[in-house]
Amino acid sequence: MFQKYPHHGLHRTFYLAVGGLLAAGNLWAQSAPLTLQQVFESAWSRQPEAESLAVRRDAAEARRQGADSWTAEPPALEVSAKTDQFNKNQGSREYVAGIALPLWLPGERARTGALADAESKATASRALAAQLRIAATVREAWWTWQRARLESALAQARLHNAQQLAGDVARRVKAGDLARSDQHQADGAMATAEVGLAEAKAALAVATQHLRALIGTVPGEQAALAVAGEAIPGPMPEPLPKVPADFAALDTSHPAVVELLNRAEVARRGAELVEVQTRANPELTLATTRDRGVFGDSYQQTVTLGIRFPFGSESRHRAKAGLARAEAIEAESQARLERERLIADLDAARVRVDSARDQLAAAEKRTRLGQESRGFFEKSFRLGETDLPTRLRIELEASEAERQATRARIDFAAAISALRQAMGLLPEQGNTP
Repeated sequence: MFQKYPHHGLHRTFYLAVGGLLAAGNLWAQSAPLTLQQVFESAWSRQPEAESLAVRRDAAEARRQGADSWTAEPPALEVSAKTDQFNKNQGSREYVAGIALPLWLPGERARTGALADAESKATASRALAAQLRIAATVREAWWTWQRARLESALAQARLHNAQQLAGDVARRVKAGDLARSDQHQADGAMATAEVGLAEAKAALAVATQHLRALIGTVPGEQAALAVAGEAIPGPMPEPLPKVPADFAALDTSHPAVVELLNRAEVARRGAELVEVQTRANPELTLATTRDRGVFGDSYQQTVTLGIRFPFGSESRHRAKAGLARAEAIEAESQARLERERLIADLDAARVRVDSARDQLAAAEKRTRLGQESRGFFEKSFRLGETDLPTRLRIELEASEAERQATRARIDFAAAISALRQAMGLLPEQGNTP
C-alpha cells in the first residue's frame, strides 16, 4: 500500500493554508535553517486554491443542507388584492394571501443529496491535488536552489585553494625555486576559479529568485555560502518511502487520481439527477381569500388548495443529460490515463533513486581518493618533488571530484523527492545542516 502523508486530509489542507500564511512573513528571518516543508507550506498559502478553500467548503456544506430541505426551493408568499374602486366603485373587494411550496420530483431529493456528497468529496480532493501540483514546483525549485548554493560554496573554496597555491608559487618564484612561467600558470588557475565563482553566483541568483517567486520573500543569512575551507554541508533529503509491489492503491491514495475519480463521481451523480429532472418542480399552493360583492355585503372567507404541474421539454432534458454523461466519461478516461502515467513515473522514479544512490557512492569514493591525492602532492610540491603542472592537475581533479560528489548528494535527495512526488506524498523535510 502507498504510504500516506500523516495529515493527508482536509484538516491538513486548512492547517497548511492558515499556518503558511502566518509563517510566510518571517520565513527567512528565523534563526533555524530552512526546510523543504516550510517552503512548501509558505508557497501553498499563497495559491488561489488555498485562499478559496474555506469558501468552497462552505458552499459544499450549503448544498448538503439544501438537499436535506423538505422543499425543492424555498417557499414563495403570494399576496394580491382586487377592487372596483377605480371604475364602478360598487364596493367589490377581494384579498388573497397564500404560500407556494415547490415540491421534489420523484427521486430528485435523494439524488440531489448524493450529488452534494460527491461535490463535498471533490472539493477536498481538488485541494489535495492542487497541493501536490504545488509540491512538484516547489521541489524542483528547492533542489535547484540547493544545488546552486552548494556549488557556489564549492566555487568559493576552489578559489580559496587557488589563491593559496598562487601565493605559494609567488614566494617560490621570488626565492628562485620556480620560473615566472609557473607563476603565470598559477595565476591562470586562480583566474579560472574566479570565473567559476562568478558563474556559480549568477546561477545561485537565478535559483534564489525562482524560489522567491514561489514564497514571496528573500532568503536570509541561512542561505549564505559556506565559508571557504569548511566542509560543505548538504540538505537532509526527505524520508525514503517504501515503494509497494502493487500499484492498485493509486485509486485510493494518490491525490491526482482521486481528484479525477471524484470528478467522475460528481458527473455521474449529476447525470442521475438530470434523469429525474424531466420538468420544472411542481408547486403546491395553499391560499385563503376574503371577499365581498358590493357595499353592505359581509366579507366571506374561502380556502384554496391547488397544485401546479409544469410540462417538460424532451430536447432540453436530452441536452442536459448528454452533457452530464459526457463529463463523466471524460473524467473517467482522464483518470485511467493519469493512472497509467503515474505508474510509469513511479517506475522511473524508483530506478532514478537506485541509480542516484550508486552514483553517490562512487562519487564519494572518488572524492576521498582525490582529497588524499591532493594532500600527498601538496606536500611533495612544497618539498620540490612535484612540478607545478602535476600539482595543478591534481588540484583540478580533487575539485572536480568534490563538485561531482556534491551534485550526487543533491541528485540523490532530488530523486527521493521525485519518488515521493510520484507516490502522491507531500514534502516532509528535516533541517538543513
